[in-house]
Amino acid sequence: VQLQASGGGLVQTGGSLRLSCAASGRTFSNYYMGWFRQAPGKEREFVAAISWSGGSTYYVDPVKGRFTISRDNAKSTMYLQMNSLKPEDTAVYYCAAAGTLGDYINKGLDGVDHWGKGTLVTVSS
Repeated sequence: VQLQASGGGLVQTGGSLRLSCAASGRTFSNYYMGWFRQAPGKEREFVAAISWSGGSTYYVDPVKGRFTISRDNAKSTMYLQMNSLKPEDTAVYYCAAAGTLGDYINKGLDGVDHWGKGTLVTVSS
């Protein structure tokens, strides 16, 4: 599956952005989808994931209560609604496709089958 992330930009602290990840190729609903981010000078880190049907979601602690992951299988698109943004959320955000939640939690970057090109989110203080 080919993935393309979009929606990044410059926002002030406390603002919101919605990222999109459009998929093409293989059946989108076959994949457990996720978001990663990579801040300047840091390693890429896992942010959130959503199950094949969208009925189950998972977030890392720093974004819980502020970010919401969702998907529309009919449109082969995943979203990340980011609210109450902080300067520490500044990063390039990548969408990813994997087989299961365990692939993200237990294997990290190695568990991802397909990566999209990133989209830059900059949160100004």
